[in-house]
Amino acid sequence: MSMAVLRLLFPPKCPFCGKLLGEGESLLCEACEKELPYTGSHWKTTGSFFRLCASPLLYRDKARQAMLRFKFYGRTAYAACFGKLMADCVEAHLTGDFDLVTWVPLEALRFHRRGYSQTRLLAMHLAARLGLPAWRLLRKRRRTAAQSTLQGSARRKANISGAFRLRKGTKAEGLRILLVDDVVTTGATLSECARVLLTEGAREVCCVTLCRALTGTKQKEQK
Repeated sequence: MSMAVLRLLFPPKCPFCGKLLGEGESLLCEACEKELPYTGSHWKTTGSFFRLCASPLLYRDKARQAMLRFKFYGRTAYAACFGKLMADCVEAHLTGDFDLVTWVPLEALRFHRRGYSQTRLLAMHLAARLGLPAWRLLRKRRRTAAQSTLQGSARRKANISGAFRLRKGTKAEGLRILLVDDVVTTGATLSECARVLLTEGAREVCCVTLCRALTGTKQKEQK
């Protein structure tokens, strides 16, 4: 079936507002492209074990609602648009040559209930845009409370500590790794994953997420 027929039968919509895309619009509509809550000067998050994390959007308004639909309501087609936004952000802010892309894994029960991993989808589309391989390096070895339900960096770090391991049969030694997650707040999850990768010999870990959630003084500064 040709792309023209597929477009006719399943007209593409903007993931942020739901509007049918018109001629010349690709992946998102012109209005949302101009009005999304971009991070601007707040694109960067630093962590304990990763060099930098880059994020194109703030976790609010249309970006937050689109992420929730993507993550919990099966809107997996959004990954193509999200992957492009993330790839553009990486190319703008993260220097150096990466060897591969990997992602923060879901625990097995949550994966089976949801039926897909939103972080894996983001990583696959990002990797395709950047021309990099995407490998599943990590596994989540135990259940944890959702980080979004916990207040404060200390509680988030304690919740996620020791939750990840390198998968059997994989190696990280000597690699420059680009690690993907959907949203970064304190960076606790990314830091724990990066710690595991560095412990297993990775040369460097940088991160990218679609959204960054600002809290406290950072949120006031952004306003």
